[in-house]
Amino acid sequence: MVGRAVEEYCRSREDLVFPYDHERLDIANLEQATRTLERDKPDVVINCAAWTDVDGCESDQERAFAANARGPENLGIASKATNAKLVTISTDYVFDGEKEGFYTQDDQPSPQGVYAKSKLEGERRAVSADAQTVVVRTGFIFGPGGRNFLSTIVQRARNGERLMAINDAIGTPTYALDLAVRLRELAVGNFSGIFHVVNAGEGATYEQFAHEAVRLAGYPDLKIEPVQMNSLKRPAPRPKNSRLRCLYSEALGLSSLPDWRHSLGKFVASY
Repeated sequence: MVGRAVEEYCRSREDLVFPYDHERLDIANLEQATRTLERDKPDVVINCAAWTDVDGCESDQERAFAANARGPENLGIASKATNAKLVTISTDYVFDGEKEGFYTQDDQPSPQGVYAKSKLEGERRAVSADAQTVVVRTGFIFGPGGRNFLSTIVQRARNGERLMAINDAIGTPTYALDLAVRLRELAVGNFSGIFHVVNAGEGATYEQFAHEAVRLAGYPDLKIEPVQMNSLKRPAPRPKNSRLRCLYSEALGLSSLPDWRHSLGKFVASY
């Protein structure tokens, strides 16, 4: 989802884009990563690859760390060797969810599951490999082509499916197309370090997001059954609060992304 959004946006800016899928570039393979970057000589590498099956990661730690930790490290090594700028995407799940307000870069990560731990390790390895790396933490992503709950809620409503949504886990919804714009800004600018990139607003639970999405889609009276996160008994722990806020963006001249409700309206209108 994010990779397609980045490709589409960068092409619209007349960039020369090399869109690698897993078959063309396995980021867990250092030799392949280095060979690919030496051949194509990109100025910028935006890493949208990850294994995001949060529950699957619990039962296959090796695969999780290969994709989410060793992969960013390899891209950092290869980028430094070829003078490319690396931007790699991380997650709001690096925090434990116990904080009341927004998580900033001043907050100490405390990942709870294998997925979260592998992503934090990926942040650290990428920066260790190349100190000029930009790490982008984000979460609650929705957009065209997405297969997650946030991206499919409108289509499921239109299909007449039974809808349930978690009412006790809150995050900051992020539109993939808005994220793509910021990723490119960070890639071509003189930036390094950790950035929190999410849409503006006070955040939302899955239930609040779902109600807003179906309202915008023309189903204001559609019933959405609220459920609590722990009742789903999923293998991996998840933070109850993963709202993000960036300490640096505005100070560095990067304007806030649009409010998530505004971007959700654009997404719904695109159906």
